[in-house]
Amino acid sequence: MKKIGFLSFGHWTPGPHSQTRSASDTLLQSIDLAVAAEELGADGAYFRVHHFARQLASPFPLLAAIGARTSRIEIGTGVIDMRYENPLYMVEDASAADLISGGRLQLGISRGSPEQVIDGWRYFGYAPAEGETEADMARRHTQVFLEALKGEGFAQPNPRPMFANPPGLLRLEPHSEGLRERIWWGAASNGTARWAAEVGMNLMSSTLKEDESGQPFHVQQAEQIRVFRDAWAEAGHQGEARVSVSRSIFPLVSDEDRMYFGGRPEDDQVGQIDNMRAIFGRSYAAEPDQLVEQLREDEAIAEADTLLLTVPNQLGVDYNAHVIETILTHVAPELGWR
Repeated sequence: MKKIGFLSFGHWTPGPHSQTRSASDTLLQSIDLAVAAEELGADGAYFRVHHFARQLASPFPLLAAIGARTSRIEIGTGVIDMRYENPLYMVEDASAADLISGGRLQLGISRGSPEQVIDGWRYFGYAPAEGETEADMARRHTQVFLEALKGEGFAQPNPRPMFANPPGLLRLEPHSEGLRERIWWGAASNGTARWAAEVGMNLMSSTLKEDESGQPFHVQQAEQIRVFRDAWAEAGHQGEARVSVSRSIFPLVSDEDRMYFGGRPEDDQVGQIDNMRAIFGRSYAAEPDQLVEQLREDEAIAEADTLLLTVPNQLGVDYNAHVIETILTHVAPELGWR
């Protein structure tokens, strides 16, 4: 059994062929797609976060709204760029959204990807400390965030407060019990996957990673997952870590499907991203029986407990619900995922 959810990048474009022509369209349709996915039996609704772009950027109002409209589906991010985040304010926002959803948040965070502007985090008031890289800064923000999520007091109370305080040092409020165990790190390399395990985060691995061996993408990603699980065991954490992978999967069952996704390249791609040699995983687009055979050979999907389907959100709620439903009914059962 695998948990199967969707991952939306939340694009909008004011063009005639886009179903999301404004930020409002994207936000409202994101809520509607999460509701539809829950009704179809999907397990998760996840959203990418990008700044200075025509994409979703402020996840917590959206996650809270979805939490209020749904009752079962997991709600998450993939991923929040921690270079931009005030970690203490983020604890308050995340905890509030988690409480609204009844404890269903699964937050993916990371160092982030290349952005639309140069050093965009500087406009948010952040800069690496002396001797730090921007990746170091993201990890520092993450460590503060994870520590504050524990709900332990750390702030000295005012001796003459406006309202009565509980005894001892004060923690951030609201506190959502268990959210600390539902934080995921988006890792691009084996080394960052190992670090995520050491500090007790789940692993979120996307459709690209650092090309560390020249092997096919799914083989390298499977090795990354094994590195993560070994490091988790060595760290002696309580419980079992979760691992998600993302894939672009499109069953071709209609003329519309074939028009949009027929004839897509079936090979991995290698290129430079953010001064890193990266390998990008292939898309899967074929008749359902062919998809089953292709996906059966994907080692990383086999290693993961959660699969996130990247969806073309600009094609609208109905089309994306159709893609999700087709995978859940015609592909997943044949692979033993359902």
